[in-house]
Amino acid sequence: MNRINSVNKEKALIAFITAGDPSLDTTEKLAVSILSNGANLLEIGIPFSDPIAEGTIIQAADKRALDNGFTIDKLFKSVENIRSKTDKPIVFMTYINPVFVYGKDKFLSECKRVGIDGLIIPDMPFEEREELLPFCKKYGVYLISMIAPTSNERIKEIAKNAEGFLYCVSSLGVTGVRKNITTDISGMINKVKEVSDIPCMVGFGISNKTQAREIALKADGVIIGSAIVKIIEEYKENSINKVIDFIKEVKEEIIRS
Repeated sequence: MNRINSVNKEKALIAFITAGDPSLDTTEKLAVSILSNGANLLEIGIPFSDPIAEGTIIQAADKRALDNGFTIDKLFKSVENIRSKTDKPIVFMTYINPVFVYGKDKFLSECKRVGIDGLIIPDMPFEEREELLPFCKKYGVYLISMIAPTSNERIKEIAKNAEGFLYCVSSLGVTGVRKNITTDISGMINKVKEVSDIPCMVGFGISNKTQAREIALKADGVIIGSAIVKIIEEYKENSINKVIDFIKEVKEEIIRS
């Protein structure tokens, strides 16, 4: 059974970090610490030179990692090390170009080998998922679908075919810290629940415990990325305890929801 299927036993916290920022050694330590201190699932972002869905915080993290000599082969080795210390689900957030360049079959084969449970690919529309879906099915890796406030009538169709969990984009535009989230999250989720019991995890812009609690009242889980990457940017190799404190604080609020 795919490890992602275990996530929906409670209100979930999904944390995002950028691989290789500030180093892959720190990424490994952060991953294990985050999953040991309240996060139900970890998203590892694969640095890319043109991350069109990312705001300035994650763009800068991608550049730092690439400047430091990040490669996908090095990442797979790091995930092996992480997986030896945790059995919680881990997914990659990446773009279609790095997967194609690496080789679709080879990439998914390596994902299975090191214990990656799913892929999130924001620049691959639902209608084009057949480009990767056969390889994902071959190796037992979920291809996580996304819906946005503009998905409208497509929401139900996407939800009916979704696996693992549904990534619900809370705000138009790119990732980043936002003061207010004004999207009708409940309306999006209600459309999903009409056709599927797939867990709905909400991300893009959630940056503090108050927002996390408000979203968790409506959704099955909360995804936080830029706020964590910002802490890592500030404290670098010394960020682990700061990130853990933030994760614990947010998780407590989610549990209260």
